[in-house]
Amino acid sequence: MSESAASRSAAAHTSNASVRGRRKLAVGIVTSDKMNKTRRVEIPRLVRHPRYGKYIRRRTVCYVHDEQNVSRVGDTVKIMETRPLSKLKRWRLVEIIARAGAKRTAETGPLPTGGSNASRNPAPPAQTP
Repeated sequence: MSESAASRSAAAHTSNASVRGRRKLAVGIVTSDKMNKTRRVEIPRLVRHPRYGKYIRRRTVCYVHDEQNVSRVGDTVKIMETRPLSKLKRWRLVEIIARAGAKRTAETGPLPTGGSNASRNPAPPAQTP
């Protein structure tokens, strides 16, 4: 009987490992890094309106555990579901996919300038008393 019990516990252990391997993964953008070891990540999605058919932008907000405090606002990150770490944190940082504010190189060209609206909206003439 001990042999069958050992095989059952081994089967339970492998089934737990396979469940652990199927944790949810998501990709989102860091929107807040003001907390220590915690990041606020938004996952955008498009939802079709049931009556009008127009696509509406929605977002899911996740609080993510970032052990080394390496991510910053604007970074695109991959996160994984985990056990509850606090009242709100249920996700952990897996990797940083893209950093925010990538520098422009000579190949991509200079950053676009805002330009002025002076040509479109000339200043009104000055009034003399």
